[in-house]
Amino acid sequence: MKPSTQPTKKPDFADPPGPKASGKSKPKLSAADAADHYQDFDYSNFFSGAGEDPFCMLEPMDEWWSYAHPAGYYQFELPLQTAPGPVVNLHETLHNKDLRGLVNFASYNYLGLSYREEVIEAAVEATRKYGLGASGSPILSGTLDLHEQLATELARFKQKDCALLFPTGYSANVGTISGLMRPGDTVICDQFSHASIVDGIILSKAKCRFFRHNNVEDLEKKLTKAKGKKLVIVEGVYSMDGDLPPLPEIVEVCRRHGARTMIDEAHSTFVFGKNGRGVAEHFGLEDEIDIHFGTFSKSLGGIGGFVVGSFKLINYLKGFARSRVFSCALPPGVTGGLIKALEIAQAEPELRKKLWDNVDYAHKLLHQAGVDVGNSQSQVIPIMVRDDWRIFYMGTEMLNEGVYLNPIAYPAVGKHRSRFRMSVSAAHTAEQLERGTDAILRVLRRNGLCQ
Repeated sequence: MKPSTQPTKKPDFADPPGPKASGKSKPKLSAADAADHYQDFDYSNFFSGAGEDPFCMLEPMDEWWSYAHPAGYYQFELPLQTAPGPVVNLHETLHNKDLRGLVNFASYNYLGLSYREEVIEAAVEATRKYGLGASGSPILSGTLDLHEQLATELARFKQKDCALLFPTGYSANVGTISGLMRPGDTVICDQFSHASIVDGIILSKAKCRFFRHNNVEDLEKKLTKAKGKKLVIVEGVYSMDGDLPPLPEIVEVCRRHGARTMIDEAHSTFVFGKNGRGVAEHFGLEDEIDIHFGTFSKSLGGIGGFVVGSFKLINYLKGFARSRVFSCALPPGVTGGLIKALEIAQAEPELRKKLWDNVDYAHKLLHQAGVDVGNSQSQVIPIMVRDDWRIFYMGTEMLNEGVYLNPIAYPAVGKHRSRFRMSVSAAHTAEQLERGTDAILRVLRRNGLCQ
């Protein structure tokens, strides 16, 4: 059953079973009836429509949404009422109620730094000195000495010539890829690449080729067919699966075919490697990768993205990374806090050890119960459900059981690949991991998904 794409015609689900409503009001269905009637639909059904009006899909989607949302389809943007620590309070919008003391497996904050007192004080001090915002693009008036300090210390940490800062991780990928690649070039990336990588390729107008996830043979086939300039992009930790790329084999294939390499270490910088420099360090391949990308939102608890590499690369991107050139620079308060968070991450390697101890313990608790966590090898642990509607009901159950865990469905992952994404932090205690995992297992058992 597909909704109509004509803006003047109501979709199939405009007249659900049951008595007609009078006037313009919609029939009132129970949440269960609405879900039963509309669960065959999701965002993919409303991506595009026929006709000449750009708004042609707004009415059909609104008709669906008026039943899907009360049935529990959308469980995102729940306002937190506390810092994103290991335990949080939030407002559950569907039933308009406050929930307190939830074990938080939804936030990144892998090292628990965003609410460290030293980080907060550094952010406050920077705000007092410089004000609320940078008030300008980095290439005009927006660059502060704080930005220069952060970039210098970051490059030193990553052992590269220099670093380039972006206002978000998304803009860093988009700006770097579109700033470097051109029409006629080829970018080859893993099929599970982040949306910012895909969007950067689209903006560059280069040819985009995907190879099967972590399949080196398929990558080589794509490289063999590619002509001209070639860039291969992989992630250090895949954000929805928690697994790593076979980086040594990928680097070797790229070397044979003369392709440049880029690694997105959004979820692996400050976590993997002897010194926390990422998966490239973990595999001993830091000098074999041409472009190193990372974010400040995952482990350092702030916001922003960065690219590190050679002087020549960074100097070139300063002129052509439009998402940086035409965006306001990072706010001073965030930048000051990031400088302190970077300092702590380097000075306290025990944070990484505590994180890995927690990751190992969480994996153990889930594996013992027979939970399907895919091939996760990291602090990102998918809990596979593969039911694009039931996962939202389960999300409500998770909240009621005392754990905050986001349901992930299309378009963040492919159709019928829905899962919960569990993020483990160094700040979690063993008791919190046990309590949160027990809550997850109760929900999974009720739904026949674990022992």
